[in-house]
Amino acid sequence: MQSSLIDIQGRKISYLRVSVTDRCDMRCVYCMSENMEFLPRPEVLTYEELERLCAVFMQHGVKRIRLTGGEPLVRRDIGGFLLSLGRWIQPDATTPGLDELTLTTNGSQLRRYADTLVKAGVRRVNVSLDSLKPERFSAITRRGDLRQTLDGVRAARDAGLAVRINTVAMKGINDDEFDDLIAWCGEIGADLCLIETMPMGETGEDRRAQYLPLHAIRLSLQKRWTFEAANGAGGAGPARYVRVAETGQKLGFITPLSHNFCDSCNRVRLSCSGQLYTCLGSDNAVDLRAILRSGGSDEDILRAIDLSLARKPFRHDFLIPDNDADVQGPARLMSVTGG
Repeated sequence: MQSSLIDIQGRKISYLRVSVTDRCDMRCVYCMSENMEFLPRPEVLTYEELERLCAVFMQHGVKRIRLTGGEPLVRRDIGGFLLSLGRWIQPDATTPGLDELTLTTNGSQLRRYADTLVKAGVRRVNVSLDSLKPERFSAITRRGDLRQTLDGVRAARDAGLAVRINTVAMKGINDDEFDDLIAWCGEIGADLCLIETMPMGETGEDRRAQYLPLHAIRLSLQKRWTFEAANGAGGAGPARYVRVAETGQKLGFITPLSHNFCDSCNRVRLSCSGQLYTCLGSDNAVDLRAILRSGGSDEDILRAIDLSLARKPFRHDFLIPDNDADVQGPARLMSVTGG
């Protein structure tokens, strides 16, 4: 078996995003439809199955795992799974295992789980937060409570976790709040990442009306904030960072539509039902659950992963055209693979 995972373009895969559930206690307008039908529980991988798949990836070069959902912290007994995965964090560079275990969350359950995350070896979390205005936050999430998310952010910071706030930039919805978000993140010691909306699945919203190219936002923000180079801030993800001199915090931009970042893609995504997606913008997947539940070996799993990587596209096909042409993106919702 090969010692590392390489796709057809020669990109080394070192980053695995794992959705532990498709369920969520919110229904964000860019992520889900309001009336969701979630998977029957037998179709969702058990924690034992998830950990076995993670182990195969880790044994073949994956160094970073990010847990996602839905909302990962609403799954029952998630604390035990976090602690179990945390045992894979390597004590030194010669030991196979993880460099980092992280989490993306809406923050609603962070107060409950912040200490458990720290015990599991998690050192930073991403929190989705698209508005600091209670009524607007409720409208975007369709049922979220801003106070609960802010309490979660405070609990994470108090527990010693680094926090990055993820904000989907939406035209006419929250595009008047970016200065406030930068200032607030400076006050609480959190980084901020602005993300272009992506056309994934049918959410009941007009993606063309929501789409906001971030290059124009960056030019506007530079008139009021001083941006400096952020050395070594790229990390394992697609964000491009600057440091805001006035706050000392980083500001990132994820631009899947206006500035494609696929040439350096080092990640694949595992859904909670065991589907392996090699590209967020593609519906092509390999069913690893079927291999697990038919008694397949780790070698069988690895062969399926290799087959999937041989079909990993060079770039995604997201498209929100300026004219009346169809918006282009995968049929599945963002929540299926956790972004």
